Amino acid sequence: MTSRAKILLMAFVGAAVSLGTLVAQAQKKPGIAYPAYPNDPRRWRHVKSAVVFSKESKLYDRFAGLHNVYVNDIAWPAMKNRKPYPDGSMLALELYDISTRQGMVEPRARKAVFLMKKNAKLYADTGGWGFQMYPETPAAGYMKDMKECFSCHQKQKDTDYILSTYME
Repeated sequence: MTSRAKILLMAFVGAAVSLGTLVAQAQKKPGIAYPAYPNDPRRWRHVKSAVVFSKESKLYDRFAGLHNVYVNDIAWPAMKNRKPYPDGSMLALELYDISTRQGMVEPRARKAVFLMKKNAKLYADTGGWGFQMYPETPAAGYMKDMKECFSCHQKQKDTDYILSTYME
């Protein structure tokens, strides 16, 4: 092979690697940053609580425990009026381990916080929603991909992919 052919081959390989890197980076979606104080999800509007306590629930294996659902101020009107959520809407699900004692269900250690953020352009392939999990311990992490969360939420297209509804 001539030196000119080697140079052309190296240039082609370099361009292909660069293009591959750019495509791979373009496909990565940015994570959802955990809102800092004073915008912590616990300061958002609490809209619902639920307890998954039995294997009768299809959620039991992955989501057993106490669920507290919060929405930010942008999401609140849409949640309350059952309208599509505007970009910037955020929902948080706090998941706690539970125990029962003397006929009561009590929360124990927090297992994780799950966040959803609406950005129709950025998250078009998951119904306009980005998903992020913040486990209390790294070993508790089991979300590998946003589409893993969306696989359950996609069944709720009529409610803009939100599983929870506001209870007055």
